[in-house]
Amino acid sequence: MTGALDALTARVYTVPTAMPETDGTAAWDATTVVTVTAEADGETGLGWSYTDPRAARIVAGVLGPLLTGSDPDDLAAIRHRMLAATRNMGATGVVASAISAVDIALWDLKARRLGRSVAGLIGRAHDAVPVYGSGGFTDYSDEHTAAELRGWLELGIQNVKIKIGASWGAHPVRDLERIALARRTVGDAVGLFVDANGGYSVGEAIRAERAFREYGVIWFEEPVSSDYPEQMARVRRAALADVAAGEYVWRPSDAAALVEAGAVACLQLDVTRCGGYSAWLEAAAYAGLHGLQVSGHCGQHLTVHVAAATPNARHLEYFVDHLRVDTALFDGLLPVVDGRLAPDPSVPGHGMRLAPRADRYRQEEDG
Repeated sequence: MTGALDALTARVYTVPTAMPETDGTAAWDATTVVTVTAEADGETGLGWSYTDPRAARIVAGVLGPLLTGSDPDDLAAIRHRMLAATRNMGATGVVASAISAVDIALWDLKARRLGRSVAGLIGRAHDAVPVYGSGGFTDYSDEHTAAELRGWLELGIQNVKIKIGASWGAHPVRDLERIALARRTVGDAVGLFVDANGGYSVGEAIRAERAFREYGVIWFEEPVSSDYPEQMARVRRAALADVAAGEYVWRPSDAAALVEAGAVACLQLDVTRCGGYSAWLEAAAYAGLHGLQVSGHCGQHLTVHVAAATPNARHLEYFVDHLRVDTALFDGLLPVVDGRLAPDPSVPGHGMRLAPRADRYRQEEDG
């Protein structure tokens, strides 16, 4: 392989939800995806992030011109060049999302050019990775919540998650009612997770965790904002459930802050935000040095390859929103079998391509 990187191209897609959705601190009715294609030697790699359309402008205006003509196999050098070029733009948000999508596209490109799966190229640690079913939005009816939970069980999934903390924790009684509903629906043998999306204060989170111990909740995600690791550490010290956070790790130093504060029992990482596969591997290794496992936040179809190459990976979030979006936009998605996703070692790259049907969701604000 001697070819230089010919082009980086960004496109924007927006896929509406079937109904408005809410969690503890946000509401939305669509999901926007910025895709990046990287071309070299007649092959194309694909990456993407669930982000704001302005990430496409960063690819088109900064990262594309910077990297075109580079050796696409020099992933470490490329990563540092991207970070240096965007230093004065800020390292989080749409910048991190753009860098993540480019990094994933380049890993996919390299693996395809070598005829290897991404997991095989990195080096597999697991043949398959367990997933947990995730959705359970706070505005769902009880009937919708129960039906979604039963759907996860039909896929052999052994852990499920619902959202709590609606309106910044304003409805603790309703939170407990929804947790009780989830437990009744899935039975006692299935792990029950909850996610407050940072909606509680420290005191509220501690009181809530004590209240839902009755229902055997074993995972308490973002009980308070992950912007304040010491506050989360206070909740973790008081909790029996595993406290988890990391979906807003934009760079490895954000992961280090959560780990060093003792804020999490399991570190979450989102490959579409944290810097792509390259940064995931760095942050996951750092967590492992501190005796912690990592869990993939959303983007399950992209994440499975790097999680399968991560010795301390616990599981992946099988997120209903990203299942909907990925099904609308991409071909080559892996099926859940017995509650797990398993990368196919015979399929080059991460195995996914933009589908022709994605054109109906394409926006004009491309990079």
